[in-house]
Amino acid sequence: MHPDFDNFDPDDNFAHSFSATPEDLDEDAALEAVAWQFLLLINPGDEDAALLQFNEAREGLASGTAPVDALRDAIDWKAGFWIAERDVGGLVEVLDELAARIGVRIDWDTEDPSDTEFLAGTDATALLQRAFVQLREYHYTLWTYETGADAFAGWIAHMRDDEAVPMVAGALGFHARPGV
Repeated sequence: MHPDFDNFDPDDNFAHSFSATPEDLDEDAALEAVAWQFLLLINPGDEDAALLQFNEAREGLASGTAPVDALRDAIDWKAGFWIAERDVGGLVEVLDELAARIGVRIDWDTEDPSDTEFLAGTDATALLQRAFVQLREYHYTLWTYETGADAFAGWIAHMRDDEAVPMVAGALGFHARPGV
């Protein structure tokens, strides 16, 4: 059978590819697929870690936990961070740990970033900005998202994924942006 070129509608190329009834869609499977893509993005080059976090997130999702909360819990201090705004020492520590996972060392411009004098003279926004700039030099992006609390949260991804991260994260409910 030959195509009907006289009645060809370019906007309808895939009309028969998907079911017309929404009840045929498996929303849980779709959510898991997006969550998996998200975890691959924020675990650059470490599919094994992404899989471990995915299994943890799936448990949370299965118990009815919101996607943002389930993923936040699954990635905390592994591929992401959620830290109180005033905990600048904790922020330095978690950013150092996440950067080390990808083979990058952040220069905090001090001999000892855990020094109380250094920490007293800085704030979370300045630390996040410094980490963002240095990670970009190594072709990574530090992402943060709105927490709705007095906290900072985010993750690191390859710079080549700068277009994909906000789309995938947004589909899960994260309002992500590069940097602070």
